[in-house]
Amino acid sequence: MISLREIHQKYDTQEACMALLVEMRWPDGVRCVRCGNERVFKIPRRNWTWVCKSGKETVSEDTGLVSVCHKKNGYRFSALVGTVFENTNYPVPVWFEVIYLICQSKKGISALQVQRMLQEDGRPTAYKTAFYICHRVRAMLGNDNAKLTGEVEIDETFLGGKQKNRHANVRAKYRGGGAAHTGKTTVIGAIARKGNVVCKMIENTSADTLAEFVETTVADKVSLIATDEYSGYRDLKYFYPHETVQHRKGEYVRGEVHTANIENFWSLLKRGVIGTYHNVSKKYLPLYLNEFSWRFNNRKNPDIFKSAIAGC
Repeated sequence: MISLREIHQKYDTQEACMALLVEMRWPDGVRCVRCGNERVFKIPRRNWTWVCKSGKETVSEDTGLVSVCHKKNGYRFSALVGTVFENTNYPVPVWFEVIYLICQSKKGISALQVQRMLQEDGRPTAYKTAFYICHRVRAMLGNDNAKLTGEVEIDETFLGGKQKNRHANVRAKYRGGGAAHTGKTTVIGAIARKGNVVCKMIENTSADTLAEFVETTVADKVSLIATDEYSGYRDLKYFYPHETVQHRKGEYVRGEVHTANIENFWSLLKRGVIGTYHNVSKKYLPLYLNEFSWRFNNRKNPDIFKSAIAGC
């Protein structure tokens, strides 16, 4: 496993970082980022820049616009095009250091801490810059979308402050029980005991919402789905081998039936929110969920840093 000292030694220059990007992005040779053409030409006197003159037309999946790599003028691109490093004013070695810190910080690292660490001419960088870099990195971390198999645990949790700790004016807005009445955000997660974890933010805990999550997350053939006794999971038994534990009766494990693994992940997530970030808005919560689930899924990966770079 690479250390922070090695990061500073190996990737302390723009050239070294660009070389790693090219190696990870195009292991079989540079291709045009627009049309995928293999016959591209390196531009003299412009490092890490190529031109494509294939004449092919490509349609953007996001905008539907048609782009052409003209045979005459060509399409110029660098190794940074289409990555999180594109159009950034900060050198790539700084990004590499932030990526490494996010990968290795078990409970995350805040933008304020990154701001204190980044120096420009002896002065700390602006907080909004550190915030931007951290969120771009969280968005780039790519989780495997393969459906979970084997023994799967499913549970929901709620993120947000306690009513007793809120100001009276805020407490007055939320009356009654449930996440919708307390201002908390609902998150559902599923974990394969011999695989990965998947989690996402949901608006409610209705049976239809939970069933939709299970359908898109869990494979058709699993040996077990373990949940608590919440009534929203009542229909799972008609489609999956479903067992529950009765937490309200003091039962937390019955043979292979328990939700200890997904609750372990919730503890990591909540310790990170409380101890590192202190407050996470609903707007950016999906990015934090992506970060924590990716780091958890790669916790045994000895080359976690390069795996992160590969997804940039």
